[in-house]
Amino acid sequence: MDSPHRRRLPPLLRRSWYGLNQAFRRRIAHTGVTPDQFTAMRTLIEGDPAGLTQRDLTLAMSSDPNTVASLLERMEDAGWVERKAHERDRRAYRIRLLEPGRARFEQVRDLAIDLQSDVLGVLPEAERESFLAQLDLVAMACRKAAEDAPRSRP
Repeated sequence: MDSPHRRRLPPLLRRSWYGLNQAFRRRIAHTGVTPDQFTAMRTLIEGDPAGLTQRDLTLAMSSDPNTVASLLERMEDAGWVERKAHERDRRAYRIRLLEPGRARFEQVRDLAIDLQSDVLGVLPEAERESFLAQLDLVAMACRKAAEDAPRSRP
């Protein structure tokens, strides 16, 4: 039987994500960077040095194309990223982080690391990497479930 006292994955993930996002947003508000912009910057830094396509960035960020398009437009206007024509796909662009974006990322990076340390500090140090590895497995299973789910038609 489904008890109201039973832990459930969806509300736990939602509460975790919402709390983390709000804490990060507040800690970095003075920098002019949003959590999504930071995630895009980090993803670009960790990705292909030639740049990522918008589709690659969308998948890596677990976001939707419209959100990423709007995000990139604001970041491009700020001079943090550039879009250049893809060398093989005329429909795509390679997105690269520019030096002002990299500098902004570095400004926020230590705040992100401090927050992660604070949050994971509730776990014994010996269990933190294992927890993150298990959370990664759960995230991959969630993505697969979404990909495998039939799309409803109106």
